[in-house]
Formats: sequence, C-alpha cells, structure tokens
Amino acid sequence: MTKPKPESLFGLQFPSDPQLSPDGQQVAYVLGRVAEEKAAKKEEQWPKPRYRSRIMLAGAEGERALTQGEGRDTAPRWSPDGSSLAFLSDRSGKSQLYLLPLGGGEARALTAPADFPQGVSAAQWSPDGRYLAFLAQEGEVSPREERGEARVITRLKYRANGADFLPDEPAALWCLQVEGGEVTRWLMPQQPIGEFTWWPDSRGVLLTSSQDEVSGALWKQEAYDLPLGGEPRQLTDWAAPISHLAPHPDGLRFVAQARRQTERNDTDSHLYLFVPSGETYAAERLDQHDYPAGSIVAGDLHVGQFPERPVWLGEERLLFSATVGGASGLFTADLAGQVQPHTFDAERVVAGFSANANGAAWLSESATQVPQVRLNGRQVSDCPMPDFAVLTPQRVTFTNELGEGEGWVLLPEAQEPRPALLNVHGGPHTAYGHGFMHEFQLFAAQGYAVCYSNPRGSVGYGQAWSSDIFGRWGSVDADDVLAFFDVCLDTLPLDRQRTAVMGGSYGGFMTNWLTSHTGRFQAAITDRSICNLISFGGTSDIGMRFWDDELGGNFQRSADIDKLWAMSPLRYVENVTTPTLIIHSVLDHRCPIEQAEQWYTALRLHGVPTRFVRFPGEDHELSRSGRPDRRAVRLGEYLAWLEQYLNPQAAAGSAPKPDYVAAN
Repeated sequence: MTKPKPESLFGLQFPSDPQLSPDGQQVAYVLGRVAEEKAAKKEEQWPKPRYRSRIMLAGAEGERALTQGEGRDTAPRWSPDGSSLAFLSDRSGKSQLYLLPLGGGEARALTAPADFPQGVSAAQWSPDGRYLAFLAQEGEVSPREERGEARVITRLKYRANGADFLPDEPAALWCLQVEGGEVTRWLMPQQPIGEFTWWPDSRGVLLTSSQDEVSGALWKQEAYDLPLGGEPRQLTDWAAPISHLAPHPDGLRFVAQARRQTERNDTDSHLYLFVPSGETYAAERLDQHDYPAGSIVAGDLHVGQFPERPVWLGEERLLFSATVGGASGLFTADLAGQVQPHTFDAERVVAGFSANANGAAWLSESATQVPQVRLNGRQVSDCPMPDFAVLTPQRVTFTNELGEGEGWVLLPEAQEPRPALLNVHGGPHTAYGHGFMHEFQLFAAQGYAVCYSNPRGSVGYGQAWSSDIFGRWGSVDADDVLAFFDVCLDTLPLDRQRTAVMGGSYGGFMTNWLTSHTGRFQAAITDRSICNLISFGGTSDIGMRFWDDELGGNFQRSADIDKLWAMSPLRYVENVTTPTLIIHSVLDHRCPIEQAEQWYTALRLHGVPTRFVRFPGEDHELSRSGRPDRRAVRLGEYLAWLEQYLNPQAAAGSAPKPDYVAAN
C-alpha cells in the first residue's frame, strides 16, 4: 500500500470565523482551501499551491457560496438588520472592505486601494447600522523600504511575529458612514490598538491599547472609551493584558478577559466584570472556576480568524469559551459568578464562536474529525477528511506530586512493536488534546506511534498545574514528559530502540533540553526552538517581558544571568549525541532564527549529525497556517529524518518526499 504524502494537506478545507445572523437562523463563515496558482516564470514548471477562501452561508436549507473569487474573501460581518454582509477581500490587491446585499446583487467596494493602499482590517458594524469602523494604515508603503534605505529604530518594541518590522505609525481607526460612503479618520493612536468593539448604543467604541512603550502592545494593555468625535479616555489601570472586550447591555459596564494583576506567574486568563468606580473602573472576577477562558487546545487546521469574544445573553448571563483538560467548549456565567456548561463535550474542541439572544454558531472538531461549522448544535458544513484512515487516540495517564496528568497515543495496528514519537507542545501554556492534528495522523499513517501529553505548564488543569514551571523550565516539566513516555513504553507495544523526540517553540526548547540531558532517543526534530534564554530575551518580540513573566529572571540584572543560563539547553550542548533535524522560519520573531543558528553551530562543532532547514517568508506559524507548499516540504523533511534514523533499513528512497518544492 502507498503511504500517504504530506500533500494530503492540500485536499483539506479550513473553515473559520463563524458569524451568526441576527435572527439566529443562519451562519456566515469563511471556507479556506488550497488552490494551485500558475507559475510566474516559464522556468517554474511546478504548480504553486496557495490558500484561497470564500464566504459561505449555511442554514436549515443547506449551504451556498456567497463569493466565488480566486483570492481571499474573509471576515464576514452581518449588518444589524441582517440584510447585508460586510467582508474583506484582496480581489483588488490588499484587503479592502466590501458590502454584499443578501437580497440579490453584487458586492460593492466601500474602500479602495487608492485611499488605503496597505489594506484595511477588523471592520465592525455599529449596532444602529449607520457606521462601519475599521483599522488601516495611512499612505503608501514607505519608499524607504522599496529603495532599501537604512532603517532607523528608536522605539523599544519595533517588530512582531507575523508583521516583521512594525510600521512607523500604528494603524488608525476609521469610521465609514454606510449611507453616503463618507470615511473619516477617528483616532490616530500613539500605540497600536489591540482590539475594539462598539458600545450597545453606538455612541462610540471600547478599545484596548498600551501607552506604556516599555511593555509594548502585546503585553500591558488598558481599556479606553472612545466616543464618536471625541478623545479616548482610559478606563482601567491593570498590570496585565486585557482582551476580548464585551460591553454590558446597560452601556456602562463591560467584561474582559484578563490575568490576575497581583500574581506575575498567574498564567490563566479569566473573565472580569469592570464597573465604574471613580476615575477608573473596578474589576470583579466572574467565572468562578479554575479553567482558563478561551480555547487553547492545539490543532493544525486553523487558518483564519477564530472569534472568542464573550457575548451577553441578556443582562444577567454571559456566553464564553473555556479550556478544560484537553477539550474546550462554551459556558455561561451569571453576575454571581456561577458557571454552567452550554456546549461542552469532554472529547471535542470549540475553536471559535459567535452568538446572540437567538442562538449560537461555532466551529467544532475532535481528534478524529476535522473542524466543522455548527449552527445551534447542528452541523451545517461538510469539510472532507484526509485521504487516509485516521486513528482514535488512546488516553494514557501519569502521576506527579500535583496529581494525575494525561496524554494520548495514536497507535497503528502492527504485528511488531512500533517506533514511537514523543511530541511536546509549545506555549508552554497551551494544551494538546482533542483538536484535529493532520500532522499526527499523517505520522501514524506512516506506521509511527504518536505520543503527546500535557505536562505541568499546560493549561486546562488549574492554575497550580499551569504555573508550576515558573522560573524552572527543564525541571518538573521534563520529568512529566518523560514520565508519560515511560508509561507509554511500559504499557503499549512500542519499540524502545526506535524513538524520537520532537516539538515546536517551547516544545523545541524541551526537545533541546531532553537531548542535552539524556541519550535515550535515536532522533530529534526541533522546530522554531529555543536554546539560549539569555539571547532570547533580547531578540524575541515577547522577550522583554517573557523573562520576568515566565522565567523569573532578566539579563538586565546580573544576578539573574546564571539562572537563565542554567535553564538554557545551549549550556549542556556538549552532552548531545542525538541526530537532530532543525526546522526554523526566517521571519520568526517569536523564537528568532538566531536560536536555531546557535543550536546548529554548537551541534556541528560537537560532531552531532545535524540538518538545518530554513524557510524563507515564513514566521512562527509555519506548521499551522504557513504557505501550503512550505508546510508540505516541512512535513517531508520530518518523515525523511524519521525514516533515516528510526527505519534505517528502509531509508534508501522509501521516505515519502513532497511533490512540491517550496519557492523563496
């Protein structure tokens, strides 16, 4: 039988951004797919697979495509009366705002490249239907970049993963009058706007931004009130990130997702009700349970937007998402803080939702089912499964001093013990679980047992479990990873002489840590990894606060240097003997490529068999939403490395190579 290839990814679809109609009877969503783009040059004979997307509409009468372009149509947003949809499309180059009447007729452009040559984003209707607010940069792309002139940097935070260098000025907030089409600049912020949402009476918007240049917009954010035609007024004074704003129907209070501001190592976000109290707002914790708000379970078919803003169901109850173990779902909380499940299955993941008083729409997936759109509980999409059989994971538990941990194994049927892959998730405050992982299923279809777990540091198991690794990476987390794997080896038909360890981001750190502390693995694959926590802090887009928030140390304090170095795999590189494949993206500013370069150089100098694969034009999200052909090449590199070191007798030519070669 022919083994499946990485290109099986190209036959899948990627639903995202479900948006419930005002009457609760239909859902508009984005359906992504992979389409082949013609080569730009005659010498390029191979097709170029690229993501394309259209707007779909689904309800009791089935589903249909509302747009049919060859580009990317995204971000559908219902008008308050349900008569039309605003959406973004790159059909004219950069994304512009369009309006589609649902009673018939063609979509018309509301913005144009001549006015917004860098495109627009984040469009939202005012509740009265009169306005659409959106974010956009002013002017053309800087001629300095086109001419390759020197870049002068004066701000502390000057680049971000996915954006490369940040623009000299943040995106402005604009307001478009739907009837008449007049567009005015509403706010030119000093720091980037994190998000915004309209107040219920359409008097203005509630937004987040940071005026603290040291912290940067990714970390310390505050909530602001911005009235139409007015100036922003700061509402909060919170020492931790604030996001997912949900104004109360009374137009005075609002809910936001935030971490406790009194605990630096408080890793889980919860819902807080902010109420007027003098010049600023006071906060009360709403969700009185020990699970983090939001869906934080890994899946690799998430291309697009996945809304998780809480929604008020009247004046007394709030609908929100939360992660519980390896699953996530929808819950309600009342003003007394009592939490009840709304849509929760302990073996499923809700990956994005929207709701109103008339119903809810969400994306649902499991370890054996790709993401599908559900409308009031009924599946209304029909996205295809991979072209190979998928396996149901087996749950495996391990114990530590905090209690019981869990993980899973995809175990192919075989007469002999299977080679085993130990996977470590990133974050570290994320989780593996019941999200669909095409990558894992592909490995299992090749005959590998795929083992993955939620060691301490993972979310979904309470704050104590998640924060137990604060300031001590490579200790109890490594113990848990190996304890889980030992249970797998002791209880399942796995081949102890054919094992590999792999992971990305923090999982790449753990891969480097384990291979520098044990020689038990026959192969390693370290992806977008970390090896030097000292240099990481000064080069990562989150490093300036990550030191203190995660590691309890900062290289600005000389007393902390030894602590950071003691947690760095590079310190122990002389112990590594495991053949290592290094995967990294050139534009990764979350875990900068200098980390891979240090690790590669150190391994080669110590004589370790090492292969370094660099992906141009990609960032930290390559494995989840990178360009399809590059994702296939990445998976092909994984499989070839595993074939070489775990199946050496079959390594000569039998590893499935990708049919596509990624272009620069």
